[in-house]
Amino acid sequence: MLRFCLPALLCATSLCGTLLLSATNAAAQPQTSQAFQRLDRNKDGELTQDEFSGALFERIDTNKDGKITAEEDRAFQQRRPAANRQRPAMNTPDNIQAERDLFYAETENPRQSLDLYLPKNRTSDRLPVVVFIHGGGWQNGDKNGGARRISEYVESGNYAGVSVGYRLTDEASWPAQIHDCKAAIRWIRGNADKYGLDADRIGVYGPSAGGHLVAMLGVAGDVKDLEGDLGSYTDQSSAVQCVIDHYGPADLFTMGGWHDRPNSPEAKLIGGTVPDNPELAKKASPVTYVTANDPPFLIIHGTADPVVPYDQSERLHAALLKVGADSTLIPITNGSHGGFVSPEVPARMRTFFDKHLRGIDGEISDEPIAQPPRRGR
Repeated sequence: MLRFCLPALLCATSLCGTLLLSATNAAAQPQTSQAFQRLDRNKDGELTQDEFSGALFERIDTNKDGKITAEEDRAFQQRRPAANRQRPAMNTPDNIQAERDLFYAETENPRQSLDLYLPKNRTSDRLPVVVFIHGGGWQNGDKNGGARRISEYVESGNYAGVSVGYRLTDEASWPAQIHDCKAAIRWIRGNADKYGLDADRIGVYGPSAGGHLVAMLGVAGDVKDLEGDLGSYTDQSSAVQCVIDHYGPADLFTMGGWHDRPNSPEAKLIGGTVPDNPELAKKASPVTYVTANDPPFLIIHGTADPVVPYDQSERLHAALLKVGADSTLIPITNGSHGGFVSPEVPARMRTFFDKHLRGIDGEISDEPIAQPPRRGR
């Protein structure tokens, strides 16, 4: 009889694909997770680089035989449990009112829903909104983790918060993801009176694939081809007033390496490999749509990121500056794909949102922030 001895865990730090934890009784046949079974296309119980193309492949493949077994993946997850544990939705603090699972696209698809967080002790009848869009290589993740990212803003009483879900690549390819995000922004504006939101002050924030999507919201607020027609508020604008992009892809055609493989997240996003589909890659790249009318950007990226190359943020930053748009790039020296620990990171983010959503003057430094080395290294 098959049974799980540990729950399956999803790797929240990898843009390249789903990393799995599956285990078994010593006397029983191994039972893999649904994600492992999905990636294992030939159903041989192993993942090759054709099935799982990721920057962490060599670290998981400890015996260097060119394939990942369920046992190797389990060992990898056990070596770094805190980083790979899928986090449940945060319990709402007493001073926050949560309205969860609100459908923004007039569907009952749970991925096309958002969570709204309102302070019980608000400082204004109309609150600016901080919108969080999750990462996960466009193929993993959900809106549950957003509560942690935006709770500090909401608890202050100065902001409302929204965490947005969107269709992943196992369900739909580009431009479905940006259509969903734009529909969510229009929903916020369409319900501003109902919830006491300021429709003219919406800022967005996201990491990795979420960074890509918030960047697209910033540069493509007036691009009709990316607008879509989802939801009841198509008369509303999907433009945003400021963007915080954490290490998001900006130019898919220049990422290179494993990003160009058939099973890469980018290939799944656009429905084919990047080298074979340059026009599709261009249409899915924020750098394509940069104009002088774009809102202020704050871009934060680790210089040693093994998943999304640091030069992706350099490219977006340079493109924005070239047209005269407002952009600040903060390098996290020796930083990886997220996991930034310096309190200076959230402090500069807070200053940025306060400046552009609340009109509080402040200087956002672009001085690099050092990431301390990991313990034991």
